[in-house]
Amino acid sequence: MNTLVTWIICIGIAAASLLASRSLMHYFQLESYQFAGYFRTIRRNWKKAVLPGVIMTVYLTLLLLIHRSIDRFLAEGNLLRLPLVLAGFALALLGGWWCRGILQVRKAKKPFVVTMRVKRTYIVSVVVFTLIIAALAFLLPGEEPRFYMLGLFPLLMPVWIALGGLCAWPVEKLVSEMYFRDAQKKLRVRPDLIKIGITGSYGKTSVKFIMKTILEEKFQVLATPSSFNTPMGVTRIIREKLMPAHQVFIAEMGARHVGDIKELCRLVHPHHGVLTSVGPQHLDTFRTIERIKNTKYELMDAIPDGGCCFFPDDGAICRELYDKTMKQKRLCSLRGGREAKVWASEVSVSPAGSSFTLHAGEESVACTTRLLGEHNIQNVLLAAMVGLHLGMTLRQVARGISRIEPVEHRLQLIPSKGVTIIDDAFNSNPNGARAALRVLRDFPGRRIIITPGMVELGGEEAVFNREFGLMMADCVDVAILVGKKHTAPIAQGLADGGFPKECTYVTASLEEAAGILHQIGRPGDVALFENDLPDNYSEN
Repeated sequence: MNTLVTWIICIGIAAASLLASRSLMHYFQLESYQFAGYFRTIRRNWKKAVLPGVIMTVYLTLLLLIHRSIDRFLAEGNLLRLPLVLAGFALALLGGWWCRGILQVRKAKKPFVVTMRVKRTYIVSVVVFTLIIAALAFLLPGEEPRFYMLGLFPLLMPVWIALGGLCAWPVEKLVSEMYFRDAQKKLRVRPDLIKIGITGSYGKTSVKFIMKTILEEKFQVLATPSSFNTPMGVTRIIREKLMPAHQVFIAEMGARHVGDIKELCRLVHPHHGVLTSVGPQHLDTFRTIERIKNTKYELMDAIPDGGCCFFPDDGAICRELYDKTMKQKRLCSLRGGREAKVWASEVSVSPAGSSFTLHAGEESVACTTRLLGEHNIQNVLLAAMVGLHLGMTLRQVARGISRIEPVEHRLQLIPSKGVTIIDDAFNSNPNGARAALRVLRDFPGRRIIITPGMVELGGEEAVFNREFGLMMADCVDVAILVGKKHTAPIAQGLADGGFPKECTYVTASLEEAAGILHQIGRPGDVALFENDLPDNYSEN
C-alpha cells in the first residue's frame, strides 16, 4: 500500500467506527462525561456496549478483504486504484451510519444531544483514532497481517471512546474555564444581586421552585431551570438569562463528588445558603454518608460574613450541621421548638393538597398549597424562612405559597376520569420514596405503584430496595416492578412483608408496565410512578 492509500483507509476506519459508536457516546453523555460512571455503565450494559464494535469489525474486515482481492488484479499505477479506495471509504462511512441507526435507543428517555462538547469530542476522537490506526498500519510487521489487523480496531470501541474523551478533556477544560470566568465577571459587576445557593441530597429542585414562587411576590427572580445544577449548567444560565432587572438569583447546586459544591460556590459566591437534606444519594460515587455530609456543607463554608445559612430541623444530620454552624443561621421545623424561627401547626394533608398555619415569631398566617405530602410543607417552610429573612411580610409569603404549582415529575398529581396518576418519576431515594408512599397511602381507592426501584446507592443498593419493598407491602394494593434483575430485592421485600404474590407484576420495560396498568386499572384507582431510570440502566 502506498502512503496516501493507507491514510485514506485509516481515516475511513476511524470515522466509520466513531459513527457506529453513537450509543457509547450517549452513555458517556448520560454519565456527565465522568469516566468512572461511564465504565460502570459499560459493565452494566456490556452486551450492548460491545455490539457496535463487533458489527463494525465484521463489516470493515469484509470491506478490506474485498478491497484487497480487487486491488491484486490492478497493476501498479492503475488509475482505478484511487477510486477503489475512495469507494471503500464511502462504504465504510455508510456502514458506520447504518450501525449507528440500528443501535440507537428508540424513544430515549433522555435523547442524545449533539452539543458543542460532543462535536469537539468527535473531532478530537477521530484524530486520535486515525493516529492509532495509522500506527498499526505503518509499524506492525508484515504487510498482509498488518492490513487485516486494521479491521479489528472497533473491537475496543468502549475503550477508544473513553480515550477520545480523555484527549478532549484539556480542550473542554479550557472552554469551560473561559465560559466560567465570563459568568463570574457577569455576577461580579452586580453587587446588588442577592445570590442564594441551594443544595441537598434531595428536595433541592422542589425548594428552588417553591422559593422562586414565594420571592416573586416582592422580587424579580432568576432561578436555574429544571435540574440545571452543574458548573456548566449554572454558567450557561448566568451568561444567557441573567438580566439587569433581576434582583435575586437562585442557584441549585448538585454534587456527585467531593468538591462539586465548592466549585459551584467559586462560580456563584452565594450570599445565603440553603440545605434541604442529607441522606443516602449517589453512594456509588460518594461511598459514605460522611462524605456526602461534608460535601453539602461546602455551601455553608462558602457563605460570607453578613450572609445566612438556612436549615430544616430533621432531627438528624441537618440539625447536627445547624448546631455546628457558627455563622448567622436560621432553623425551620414542622414541630416547632425553641430555636425554630419558622414553624407550622395545624398541619392537614390530603389528596387535594395541604393546609397549615405558618408561624414566625409572634406572628402567624393560614396557608394552603396544592403540593402533596407533609415533607413538602417542610420544603415550603425552608423557602418561606428565606423570604422572611429578605424582608417579606407573612402575607406576601402566604400569597406566594398559595400560588405554588406542583413541580413536574415530583409528586405531580395528574387527575383523570380513569386512573389518577401521581408522577414522581424524576428520581428516587430512600427518604423520597418513603414520603411518596405516605402520600399514596392517604388516597382512597385501590393504590398501584409502578417502579424500577432506586439506583446509585453503591453497595447498599439491594438493601435499600428490599426495605423499599417492605414499605410498599403496607401502602399499596398492586405493585408493578420494571426490570426483573434490578427489582428482585423489591420483590423480596414485598414477599417478606406478606404482600400477595398475585398482586405483583414484573415487566421488562416502562412501556410494558404502562400496558399492564391500562389492562388492570379502573376508575377510582390511583397509580404512583416512582422513579424512571435513564436509558443506561435499562435491562432491555
